[in-house]
Amino acid sequence: MSATEADKPAENDSGLAAKNPAKRRRALLIVAAVFILAALIWLLLWLFVFSTREKTDNAYVGGNQVTISAQVPGTVVAIMADDTQRVEAGQVLVKLDPTDAQVRLAQARSALAQAVRGVRQQTSSATGADAQVAASKLQLAKLEADLKRHLPLLAAHAESPEIVQHLRDGVAQARAALNAAEAQAAAAHAAIEGTDLAENPTVLQARANFRAAWIAAERNAILAPVSGYVAQRSVQLGNSVQPGQQLMTVVPLHDLWIDANFKEGQLQHIRIGQPATVEADIYGGDVEYHGKVVGLGAGTGSAFSLLPAQNATGNWIKVVQRVPVRIALSNKELDKHPLRVGLSTTVTVDITDDHGRVLAQAPAQQPVAQTDVYDRMMGKAEQEARRVIQANLPRAAK
Repeated sequence: MSATEADKPAENDSGLAAKNPAKRRRALLIVAAVFILAALIWLLLWLFVFSTREKTDNAYVGGNQVTISAQVPGTVVAIMADDTQRVEAGQVLVKLDPTDAQVRLAQARSALAQAVRGVRQQTSSATGADAQVAASKLQLAKLEADLKRHLPLLAAHAESPEIVQHLRDGVAQARAALNAAEAQAAAAHAAIEGTDLAENPTVLQARANFRAAWIAAERNAILAPVSGYVAQRSVQLGNSVQPGQQLMTVVPLHDLWIDANFKEGQLQHIRIGQPATVEADIYGGDVEYHGKVVGLGAGTGSAFSLLPAQNATGNWIKVVQRVPVRIALSNKELDKHPLRVGLSTTVTVDITDDHGRVLAQAPAQQPVAQTDVYDRMMGKAEQEARRVIQANLPRAAK
């Protein structure tokens, strides 16, 4: 083997030794650049994305659950709506046996008519008493005139004292009769004075009783106070129900909200009025709802639980608490993509602007929920009472 061939392995070994450090440095630089780039991307994401929002998947759809119950006792004879069906405000949901209520209504109608006729009779009696007073005054004036004519004759001894005394007695009797007639007239007017027939206290009492009987009869038809969908129907035909007993529930799905339960560490920058986006699990990421924060709960869920936690014990473990944050939704979006009460959602709140208020500063000026179904019932009862009164007025007064 020549000297040249003996030197080749040494050259190859030195070449590899020279190249490996350069490759390692290049690899380390690439790895370092990747880590630096990832850190920079994470920093930018934190500054412009993650630090400007709070997100939770502990969020559920909330809504009003209107309990339908009877207002009067009775036996169920018809059920007009079932679970999942839509009902409109004022629609009849359940009918009770109306027999007893109709009997009481007929009695109240008769009592109101009798009250009107009784006041009419009192008015006529007062008019007759006034006529009697007028007649008594005329009689008294006539007797006084006769006595005045006979007194000069008595002085001239042209009239006997017995006749004059008889005339004086007649005047006294006439004056007493006038006083009695005036007292009787005053008593007759006391029952009707100051009001017309429809506003007479006797008529008003009978009118109130009639309205109560009419409303009680109408309440045998149990109405839906709001529009929505029926759930939890428990009433059955033939059930004997009592006032306040739950029969079914109506859930209005038009006005819903989200109760997002954020951890206490996430609440630092959440304020009323901040915009929020909501994704419901039922639609996945295909549908996004847009709402806003309308309020934060007054306490944690554990504070309002049936059995609040007792933290003043020997064995204590800190548990991160959550506070419900209410998110209002757009009714237009709900109409397009309906939700159901209790569905799971993911809520993201934009906290870029955190200068708003954490708590409401003024009470609400508008009712949270309102219905006029029962106002209509009172109006109809009043109209029916007027018809009964009108039917019993004198012909000339109708």
